[in-house]
Amino acid sequence: MVRYLSPEWFEEVNAAATRGRVADSVTEGLRLVVQQVVTGAPDGDVHYAVRIEDGAVSVVPGEAVDADVTVTEDHETATKVARGDLAAPVAFMTGRIRVTGDTKTLLAAQPALHRLDALFVDLRERTTY
Repeated sequence: MVRYLSPEWFEEVNAAATRGRVADSVTEGLRLVVQQVVTGAPDGDVHYAVRIEDGAVSVVPGEAVDADVTVTEDHETATKVARGDLAAPVAFMTGRIRVTGDTKTLLAAQPALHRLDALFVDLRERTTY
């Protein structure tokens, strides 16, 4: 088991993103950098970037100066979304997630982001929250 948002979890996320080359076909032609900010985590606020570039997906701890959008949520919301207990669009529509930046690009990428979710089902089951 890996702990959500730990260094080991980031390693596992990146390993899952490269398995089976599913990400290649789902994200072909797409470029998007999403800065994630999770506030109030047990070890403090967590910043990481989800980078999607023409078939490659990676999750990198820290700040992304080239982020297209920034998604900010508290730890409870992030945990519920990560576990699959709360859909990100619902969390956004109810004010639990705040999005700034190029929301048009983020909305256009939604179909690919939803298909990518299947890559992380196994990790979700092996993660402690």
